[in-house]
Amino acid sequence: MTRVSRMIAVAAVLVWGWPAGKACAQDPIHKMGRGVVNVLTGWVELPKQISLGGQEENPVLGIGRGLFKGVSLTVIRTGVGIYEAVTFPVPYPREFASPYEEMELPDYAWE
Repeated sequence: MTRVSRMIAVAAVLVWGWPAGKACAQDPIHKMGRGVVNVLTGWVELPKQISLGGQEENPVLGIGRGLFKGVSLTVIRTGVGIYEAVTFPVPYPREFASPYEEMELPDYAWE
């Protein structure tokens, strides 16, 4: 077996075989898909939050709050999406279904 073949075999065992028997919250494909979708659509938070802010009792203050919250959530959702897309082979622990649950956000911006 060549050196390259051994390195590939070791990498495959580390990525897919290490947590054998340990249940995880989601499969890697779901984690990667959610990450890629949130990287591509994280910007949806900005108009969504501005619109929700405009529906408040004082629309001027609501739009200002919505703008601030929209920019913040856009950065957070895009950052977590990058993290999930890069680390998709590493499963979350059983008790930890999604990083968005900790922030009390839905998995996708349009939900």
